[in-house]
Amino acid sequence: MDGIRVVEVAAWTYVPVAGAILAEWGADVLKIEHPESGDPQRGLVTSGLIPEGAVNHMFELPNRGKRSVALDLKSKDGHDLLMKLIATADVFLTNFRPEARKKLGLDVDDLRAVNDKIIYVRGSSVGQRGDEANRGGYDMTSFWSRSGAADNVTPDSSSHPLTMPGPAFGDSIGGLTIAGAISTALLHRERTGEALTVDSSLLAMGAWSMGATIAGAHAFAMDRYPKTVQSNAANPLVNIYKTADDRFISLVMLESDRYWPGLVTALGIPEAVNDPRFVSHATRSEHRLDVIKVLDDAFGNRTLAEIKEAFADVDGSWCVVQTPREVVSDPQVVANGYIADLTDANSVDFKLVSAPVQFNETPSELSRAPMHGEHTDAVLEEIGLTMDEIIEYKINGAVL
Repeated sequence: MDGIRVVEVAAWTYVPVAGAILAEWGADVLKIEHPESGDPQRGLVTSGLIPEGAVNHMFELPNRGKRSVALDLKSKDGHDLLMKLIATADVFLTNFRPEARKKLGLDVDDLRAVNDKIIYVRGSSVGQRGDEANRGGYDMTSFWSRSGAADNVTPDSSSHPLTMPGPAFGDSIGGLTIAGAISTALLHRERTGEALTVDSSLLAMGAWSMGATIAGAHAFAMDRYPKTVQSNAANPLVNIYKTADDRFISLVMLESDRYWPGLVTALGIPEAVNDPRFVSHATRSEHRLDVIKVLDDAFGNRTLAEIKEAFADVDGSWCVVQTPREVVSDPQVVANGYIADLTDANSVDFKLVSAPVQFNETPSELSRAPMHGEHTDAVLEEIGLTMDEIIEYKINGAVL
């Protein structure tokens, strides 16, 4: 993406994380923020969601590698300066709602009037059309709850639907998709000269992520898709089992006839290979409760360390159910450079997950998120303003 300029007028994580990925891939991403308030996600420190004096990881995640330019888009001067930046850009990226874009003069026609080759990219809660197009939303609502994901992962025994696995879960997936779409739009423009408008939404991402389940529920006319329960798994070799020290092992051995002998031998119960109840996939399915009981007992008699040693040469997909912090030191994560070491603007060291794509087997080079308005002067000088002119804009409040 070297040589590609992105102007981003967006806040929070969904959509800004797309800009962060493009920056990681080499684009010059200009994050436009209000001179006084900036991106509201910077304020998570004051709200207590980030430890005082620590890294604002929720801001670093979607803003790595960008340059911050503080403009008051409600002022004529601020808007004029934005249009000067738009004239130099390849991509405009926003998650502002339709009414806000119209009020601020940021619609497609407004930008194409100064740059007819700019790729215009919108990310939203539930799409650009329909009665709810101007409603906002977060991934917990539009991606997780509305898509059926929350309902489908929640055990029937639970009194409430489960929440997302973690902060920005849907935002991060959605942002990656937008970054890929922008890459496609840039290729299309290169080949045809046409600048596209690109749209995605959290609802679209949620529906896509649940695509197999939604299609199945409709095909079988089921309000709810059958849920997998550990104690009654259709294929006991696609299940989760608890070790003696209260850790968990996830198995996905779909071809059970192929993997059953090696699995039970590694677990120290080779007699299960020739047990009449377990000699084939069909008999194991018929007696699946017995199979699960046998595996529960076998796993429950060994610690995680013992399972790891016994399973070192097991042919079949299995892994430890890890905690988020364990992922940082996962040998495969380390070997492949999936997590980078950075230092924030306050000289505090931290780690950040890289975008899940590498080119020529080379991990991305990440850099920290910018301070509020850190690059305003430099960027405005790049488009021809003198320092005297910039100071005048600062005096009237158009820039920081």
